[in-house]
Amino acid sequence: MSFSGPRNVNGYRNQHESSWDTAGSNGYTRSNIGAKLDGYFDKRELPMYKDKPYSYAASRRKPWWQKWRFTGGILLLLVALLYWVGIFSSTNTRTSVKDASKSTWSWSSKMAGTQVDWNERRERVKDAFVLSWDGYEKYAWGHDSYHPTSKRGTQMTPSGMGWIIVDALDTLMIMNLTSRLTHAREWITTSLNYEQDQEVNTFETTIRMLGGLLSAHYLSTTFPEMAPLADDDQGAPGEDLYLEKATDLADRLLGAFDSDSGVPYASVNLKTLKGIRSHADDGASSTAEATSLQLEFKYLAMLTGEKDYWEKVEKVMELVDGNGEEDGLVPIFIYAHDGTFRGHNIRLGSRGDSYYEYLIKQYLQTSGLEPIYLELWKQALTGVRKHLITYSKKSHFTIIAERPNGLQSDLQPKMDHLVCFMPGTIALAATGGKTVAEAKQAGKWGKKEQADLDLAIELTKTCWGMYRTTATGLAPEITFFEINDPPRSEADRPSTPPADPTSTDASAEWKDDYVIKNQDAHNLQRPETVETLFYMWRITGDEKYREWGWEMFMSFVNYTKLEGDAGFTSVANVLRVPPKLRDNMESFWL
Repeated sequence: MSFSGPRNVNGYRNQHESSWDTAGSNGYTRSNIGAKLDGYFDKRELPMYKDKPYSYAASRRKPWWQKWRFTGGILLLLVALLYWVGIFSSTNTRTSVKDASKSTWSWSSKMAGTQVDWNERRERVKDAFVLSWDGYEKYAWGHDSYHPTSKRGTQMTPSGMGWIIVDALDTLMIMNLTSRLTHAREWITTSLNYEQDQEVNTFETTIRMLGGLLSAHYLSTTFPEMAPLADDDQGAPGEDLYLEKATDLADRLLGAFDSDSGVPYASVNLKTLKGIRSHADDGASSTAEATSLQLEFKYLAMLTGEKDYWEKVEKVMELVDGNGEEDGLVPIFIYAHDGTFRGHNIRLGSRGDSYYEYLIKQYLQTSGLEPIYLELWKQALTGVRKHLITYSKKSHFTIIAERPNGLQSDLQPKMDHLVCFMPGTIALAATGGKTVAEAKQAGKWGKKEQADLDLAIELTKTCWGMYRTTATGLAPEITFFEINDPPRSEADRPSTPPADPTSTDASAEWKDDYVIKNQDAHNLQRPETVETLFYMWRITGDEKYREWGWEMFMSFVNYTKLEGDAGFTSVANVLRVPPKLRDNMESFWL
């Protein structure tokens, strides 16, 4: 099993440009952004939200970059998750803060029981974004954190990194909010400077800032009709603004990889370029964080032709795989000094999650040319089935539990909300990124694929139950479950199907299986479940997933929207109505 850098890396930029210049030849109409994106989705080529252009010596039959749909699609997913409820429009009317906070929201008390109009629902999601953005713009512009309850902002670095502005660029483009995008670009041009003597988290800075800039570069160059600006047109002074900022930031983040093993340190100083060990966990890095940097750096390698970006992150995957962990399940911490794992804690929640998620996405993003990642995914999913799957005691919900002390230790019936990425990812792997109907028609459907899809369906019910079991309709950060003693395994699964988590009965018996502790009852506006609902709807065509997504959105509107024009906030306790609120809006809310 070999890990290597790309051949002819200096030719990537030309290959990229020549293949993506044909973007208009795939059936999109250049005259309408909405038709373009809807046409993309109509082809049922599911978009990923990251790009992983790995290349292995044994599988270079066809250059992966020629599969531009996969590369482009990966950058669209996260910003489309809540905007997927209808076709996209090219509306560019700027709603005033006054309108957004008052008359615009009169619909929220009138939607129940009305005939479903997905175009109207799409616009309501856009309203939520506009209100959130305008509140930030009014009360915390240029700050990294926004506290909408107190209507103020705070910085994470001396002069700020544009944490919210950069992370929302792609949404501004997809929603065609030109005037707001203009303001964002002005700030990036005049105020964003990474020459700051400040320690930052390697992973978060990569996925939010570097990823945000690269997504904006892709969308502005490939879909110029999205929130069109003359300043970023070809040949204009600001044509490469996003790419130049991304390259500057990436060069600073590379310092995190200067460890003895090549595994990145948890943090890096933006000015000194020095990697910094974690201040906790005996200095070990998070496994998920170390293996979730590859997408951005490899995409940047393609754009710039700089081989170093590629090799730094590729080496990490080689080291992780080289540890040879049992059944493809890896501990959640890894030492930067020697590349070995710390402890034996196995979980798919925090610090473990995205390692597994990106295995299958690497395989799909290289159009199946890297079978190593399909093999690693299959091994890991088999390990999950063998060691982590169990069932709730009364209502038989399927659970992905944890093994805090290793695979031979006791099972802990705990699921972070983060684990809810898994159902959609399993479905994605089962169909190879196609719909079920297309996979069957292509002759790529058998008992195993059906079993995997069945598992995805049951896990989606469990994740949806996390929302349905609370008074607010919002999921907690962590959920525990009542299970049998000893726990049932998949080989001993209950013969009766799980309960229906859509029941509106407040005293429904199935809710007894969900155990939510007060310290875990907060909601941080996380996207994992809505991402899974997006996948499940696109893959199966079942409208219930779309409806569940709308119901989730309405819960956020009803319980997290603040009075006036400040926008939305996260929640301190989802078990109470009215809920106790936190004073923070996460950047990924936008």
